Amino acid sequence: QEYLVESGGGLVQAGDSLRLSCAASVLTFTSYTIAWFRQVPGKEREFVAAIYWNGGRRYYSDSVKGRFTISRVNANNTAYLQMNGLKPEDTALYYCAASTRWGSVDTRDYAYWGQGTQVTVSS
Repeated sequence: QEYLVESGGGLVQAGDSLRLSCAASVLTFTSYTIAWFRQVPGKEREFVAAIYWNGGRRYYSDSVKGRFTISRVNANNTAYLQMNGLKPEDTALYYCAASTRWGSVDTRDYAYWGQGTQVTVSS
């Protein structure tokens, strides 16, 4: 059963923008912090951004702060990651995840995961 489904990835050039979406089903969406992580082959999954259940708090990794914006629309059970000023080093498989905790960047604190959407940024 799919709890989270990501979409919106693609191949873009450096400096371009993309918006990723994370659609939730089955979950009581407002019970969860939603986060985005990313992973490249051979490396650990890396925290990108998180948003509190009501959108009142947001947290970003230093590598994306000022370029990426996380948001959510609870009425639509959907979260978003707006990515501006993309760089080749942003190339990765991007996952959304749900946790009942706030403030964690540890993948072990996230009980639900999507399948990922690929973002590739060419130089």
